[in-house]
Amino acid sequence: MGDLSGGPESDFDMLAASLRADAADLKTFLEVLATKLSGALPSLVKVEREGGIFNKEHRVKAIHVQIEERAYELRHAADGVEARVSHQVQGITLKNQVVRLDEWIQALSEHLTRHAESNASARNALDQLVR
Repeated sequence: MGDLSGGPESDFDMLAASLRADAADLKTFLEVLATKLSGALPSLVKVEREGGIFNKEHRVKAIHVQIEERAYELRHAADGVEARVSHQVQGITLKNQVVRLDEWIQALSEHLTRHAESNASARNALDQLVR
């Protein structure tokens, strides 16, 4: 499943399918996604964890992915996860919208696939994500 020689469309389909499969169990979804994304794209991903010295678990509170002018955020919410996509220019957010999880997965997957076409390290990261 790690062979991405099928071109950009198959890359996107494989990545989106991989992310959707992980989303089936929302309890562990943020943990799995944070591990995958931060391992594959450490320079683009920031993971926010619940804190506390006496906390045994440091669960994922939010995942932030910044690719070019787009920011993708998943945040733990009382009823599951809240997904946001933002458009930013020079650090200023021009548009910030809450989207459904499947829309967020599709938008992030498409953007990562486009980004990987012009960036070799992003291409390797995309390959890691679908394994």
